[in-house]
Amino acid sequence: MNFSMLTLKVINDNPEEVVQRLSKKHFDAKDTVSQIIASDEIRRSTQTSLDTILGEINALSRSIGFLMKEGKKEEAATAREKVVALKESAKQLEEALKAAATKIEELLVTVPNLPHESVPEGKGADDNVVEKTGGVMPVLSEDALPHWELAKKYDLIDFELGVKITGAGFPVYKGKGARLQRALINFFLDSARDAGFLEVQPPYVVNSDSGFGTGQLPDKEGQMYHATLDDLYLIPTAEVPVTNMYRDVIIDEKELPLKNTAYSACFRREAGSYGKDVRGLNRLHQFDKVEIVCIDKPEHSYERLEEMVRHVESLVEKLELPWRILRLCGGDMSFTSALTFDFEVYSAAQQRWLEVSSVSNFENFQANRLKCRYRDADRKTQLCHTLNGSALALPRIMAALLENNQTPSGIRIPEVLVPYCGFTSI
Repeated sequence: MNFSMLTLKVINDNPEEVVQRLSKKHFDAKDTVSQIIASDEIRRSTQTSLDTILGEINALSRSIGFLMKEGKKEEAATAREKVVALKESAKQLEEALKAAATKIEELLVTVPNLPHESVPEGKGADDNVVEKTGGVMPVLSEDALPHWELAKKYDLIDFELGVKITGAGFPVYKGKGARLQRALINFFLDSARDAGFLEVQPPYVVNSDSGFGTGQLPDKEGQMYHATLDDLYLIPTAEVPVTNMYRDVIIDEKELPLKNTAYSACFRREAGSYGKDVRGLNRLHQFDKVEIVCIDKPEHSYERLEEMVRHVESLVEKLELPWRILRLCGGDMSFTSALTFDFEVYSAAQQRWLEVSSVSNFENFQANRLKCRYRDADRKTQLCHTLNGSALALPRIMAALLENNQTPSGIRIPEVLVPYCGFTSI
């Protein structure tokens, strides 16, 4: 049974399976599902009572005119009194109905997307499954430097200056470091366009409706920078504004799939980050990323997912980086995803794998929030499936490029980037 949207019908019809499926994400939904079902029973019984009273009001209101024509003024007055009393009861029921609907909505938005059946069991990153590997592991000298020292040696990135201007996690790229950064952005955008993605340039701030539509709100509110005066959020990824281009839109079936790419700066508070994982470019509050987003029919979405994974694979191959693809286990998946593949590249000087991309199918979980639909050949509207992926996030790509390509005479630039940056080495 395929549940890709947690609607009331899905939960009412299959509560046990919903709870069981969500347990793979290590989310205990039993109490929440019970509350949703109980609130929906209240809503439905209240609606039934309200419909009955409104029917009585209509019947009495019609009878008053007939009674007056027949001269039965006392009976008409009694009917009016009943209408007044019934209207007061109807008002109370309407308030109860609104309260029940609000309660259901508040509960529903706390329930994650159901994982795809192919998602492996597991509690965290150590349980992710390696699907594929590629590239050649570089052999570096014993005195090889990590990228933050290379950046300082060749004056490419100034982390201290970023701290002065803003704070930790906001580096300043300089000279060939800035040019290499721009080269990567242009290479990623050109590659996405060649793969059939339409380039767009979205806003870097979004409203709360956009954050809700793609699932960042209320789940990740604490991880987003919030401009409270205007109630706007700095985007954590271009996924948010690009996917929201299709909020409250009905797409003609013939237009699908819709494929967009966008470059943006990304902003993440990353509260609680510390230790080796945050050295240099490993974890930033502001970073650059090229995103790819797909909107398609449900029956084609996993074909789109495979295409997106192959596209990202082609990028890391052309950059001559050692890479691997991970199928995320239930415990390491995002709130909104049904199936996610992570790409990692190997950082030779740090001797560790660095995540550079997540490619996910959200099925119609986001589309349900967004009201993103398509009209089929029978003129019926159905929810789309949404997908997105990093293609690619720049900081850790830059880190691996600097470290893996260091030589006694400088840093070699991968051949594919030379036309973009204009130099062969640093």
